[in-house]
Amino acid sequence: MGKAIVLAAGKGTRLQTEGITLPKVMREANGKPLLHYVLSNLSFLEKKDTVLVVGYHREDVLRVFGDYPHAVQEPQLGTGHAVAVAKDAIGDYDGPVLVCYGDMPLLKRSTYENLLSAHEREGNVCTLLTGTCPWDLPYGRILRGEDGAFLSVVEERDCTAEQRKIRELNVGVYVFDCKKLFAALGKLNNNNAQQEYYLTDVPAILRQEGGRIGACCACRDAELIGVNTVEQLRMVEEELRRGQ
Repeated sequence: MGKAIVLAAGKGTRLQTEGITLPKVMREANGKPLLHYVLSNLSFLEKKDTVLVVGYHREDVLRVFGDYPHAVQEPQLGTGHAVAVAKDAIGDYDGPVLVCYGDMPLLKRSTYENLLSAHEREGNVCTLLTGTCPWDLPYGRILRGEDGAFLSVVEERDCTAEQRKIRELNVGVYVFDCKKLFAALGKLNNNNAQQEYYLTDVPAILRQEGGRIGACCACRDAELIGVNTVEQLRMVEEELRRGQ
């Protein structure tokens, strides 16, 4: 079915309240770490095929999820860099690889499976999950050409005022052809406001090389919520309770 890289290295500065120093993915919603929900929904993949990218207080993550292979991102230089450090853990694998975030507990198993299925069915080198949402989420915007074809993703902090009006958001979850992904990561630059290497630049690189890029709208609004603030943590908890 494929492999997965789960990004779980972040500190979650805005969640560091009341003396809590846990990594973001270990903050609890409904009594369980955010990462628990993500890995549960990826359980259709074998543990040995699911690589965790850890960094900040990684011992807290590995104490609970140490039966998964992992890679260490230190220092943390952006999402593109986070995926790149997983290269050795992925090994010589040649096939589809899902890249997702450990702080998005509401994304369902069926969403991940639909994304992987669309990727293989359409023969893409990259398939990204997109969606629209009633909430103001700080996600990258999807840029499309006049014909509606995917062009690139622009991170919110790098958007022009006009680009910020775009409602199609990049959820941050992708499936890539693994070999082509790691080749493209070597071509990233950090010429942006944060001086980081963005995974969101990879689809445009692959497209420039003639690769087919697809976008799969497979998730409902609440699934787009990633936990970056205490308010978002509460929103996620409410959704999880509703789903019980």
